[in-house]
Amino acid sequence: MIVLPLSLRARLIANATCRDLPGHDPAPVLKLFSPVSAATWLATELAGDGDTLFGLADLGFGCPELGYFSLAEIAGARLPFGLGIERDEQFATVHPLSRWAEAARAHGSILAAERRLALTPELPPD
Repeated sequence: MIVLPLSLRARLIANATCRDLPGHDPAPVLKLFSPVSAATWLATELAGDGDTLFGLADLGFGCPELGYFSLAEIAGARLPFGLGIERDEQFATVHPLSRWAEAARAHGSILAAERRLALTPELPPD
């Protein structure tokens, strides 16, 4: 079971309510990952149904994609050794989702993008 604290849910929902505003490109606030593979999800928004997330999904096949995914489906995944998908409780980033998507596509995975973006702090706007 993936537990989303109320404060995290509130940030995801707030991002979803701003989705149609010009220049909307929030930083991901949630990272989910498989402890036995490279599958990783970064979410910026949670829909009103409480289940549908929007963000960057990478199943570990070298082609990360922006799109919608179900929290219930991800939480229901059964992995070897009785493991499940986990939330990275330490995840924090200043980089907007577009930058993550660009880096993940260029380097083949969210994990490679994470290593790359850790070396490049976000520059303040001009």
